[in-house]
Amino acid sequence: MAICDPIADMLTRIRNAGKAKLNNVDIPASKLKAELAKVFKNEGFIKNYKFIKDDKQGILRVYLKYGQNQSSAIYGIEMVSKPGRRTYIKNSKIKPVLGGMGVAVLTTSKGVMTDKRAAKENLGGEVLCKIW
Repeated sequence: MAICDPIADMLTRIRNAGKAKLNNVDIPASKLKAELAKVFKNEGFIKNYKFIKDDKQGILRVYLKYGQNQSSAIYGIEMVSKPGRRTYIKNSKIKPVLGGMGVAVLTTSKGVMTDKRAAKENLGGEVLCKIW
């Protein structure tokens, strides 16, 4: 089955697995998805991730993180750029997500990074998603 927007598919799988209280979720892998998972791990939204080789493109296994009373560490995750409508932002226009409680993930000329790091390095780019 062809997926029109693989990043939106990844975010939906993570959101649904969190609501179902699953320990991990398998996602068809790509370099961009691995970079997104790295940002999510560094920001404390997931426990870990692992790339598993197979005969095709590989599998990215994401281990979800839960807090007290099995509440998910991810309260919300939202796609910003879509295939038909890309959203770009200058470094001077970057605003905190939920007053700094969440992060926006950007692709810049220096790779995938959070909005805070992009503002610190004086970079703009395409806003992929927001997570809180």
